[in-house]
Amino acid sequence: MTKIEQLLEKYCPEGVEFKSIEKVVNILDNQRKPISKGSRQSWKYPYYGANGIQDYVDDYIFNGTFLLLGEDGSVINKDGSPVLNWAIGKIWVNNHAHVLSEKSEEALLRYIYFALSEIDVTKVVKGNIPKITQQDLKNFQIPVPPIEIQKEIVKILDTFTELEAELEAELEARKKQYEYYRDDLLSFGDDEVEWRPLEKIYKFQYWKGNTIPTIWGEYLVYGSNGIVGTHNEYNSEDSPVIGHIGAYAGIVNWGKWKHFVTYNGVICRLIAEDVNPKYAYYQLLKQDFNSMAKNEAQPFVSYAALNNVLIPVPSKEKQEEIVETLDKFDALVNDIFIGLPAELQARRQQYEYYRNKLLTFEPLEK
Repeated sequence: MTKIEQLLEKYCPEGVEFKSIEKVVNILDNQRKPISKGSRQSWKYPYYGANGIQDYVDDYIFNGTFLLLGEDGSVINKDGSPVLNWAIGKIWVNNHAHVLSEKSEEALLRYIYFALSEIDVTKVVKGNIPKITQQDLKNFQIPVPPIEIQKEIVKILDTFTELEAELEAELEARKKQYEYYRDDLLSFGDDEVEWRPLEKIYKFQYWKGNTIPTIWGEYLVYGSNGIVGTHNEYNSEDSPVIGHIGAYAGIVNWGKWKHFVTYNGVICRLIAEDVNPKYAYYQLLKQDFNSMAKNEAQPFVSYAALNNVLIPVPSKEKQEEIVETLDKFDALVNDIFIGLPAELQARRQQYEYYRNKLLTFEPLEK
């Protein structure tokens, strides 16, 4: 019998009570305040949005330990769980993230972080811009075992997250090395090659509608920051997808095979016959589209911003040589089946397995 099982038998042999989030945390949304991008002039305190730190500012409105849950924009992970961030110290939070703090000794905030990670929010995310309302948040139900059990669960899961963080740091260092080498390979002098605007390389398109398809199928669905589901239709094939709107506006992903792109992503249809598709994709990765995003309340990347960007176009042979080299480097830092990415993926799967196992309880019958 494990220690958790022993504690369950000792403290709650009849089952565990489930409670709504509003019963176990303080929701501090009324203290949030957005700051326009032009007014953020310091690197002193982190400025949080829906999916984490967006910038830094010269003041703070919260001081302590907080759990942040994305409210609108980037609010849902690929597995259907809510976007969560753990924030400690002096911080500023805009109105795109719910702010939670510990309410009483009945429930540890760190335990609530893990418990919320197990919730599927796909059925509550709604609106043209994906949103989890405060009422949705209040209604989330989580198991609340005795504090002794919560502490043991937190201890176990924090061990997993620490090991994962070490691997992530090492992988991030390798990615920076790769990006430096990639940018060097993709750089040319003004007189070395032809420079061409992206409107001569791609035809960009936003898809109609602004919801994630609910009909599941064989084709991957891409949103602003990668895969968000599957669908029975496709509208693009083996081409880049650029984040169109929200916190991930300007992020570039490679859309594998036949796939479906939502309104949150920009479809990139290659029209230049003398340009290698992967070469053009690597040139897109080199650009800083996020800084071109318009509308500070809800950033988006316009056609004009994309069309006017100039990229170098060397000979087809040179493009293919560059692609062959970069594909090898890209696999070393991104392919989940080899090397460090594979080790990190295995560690994440192990963590998710134990998190699910540790947070599955028999409900207490009332």
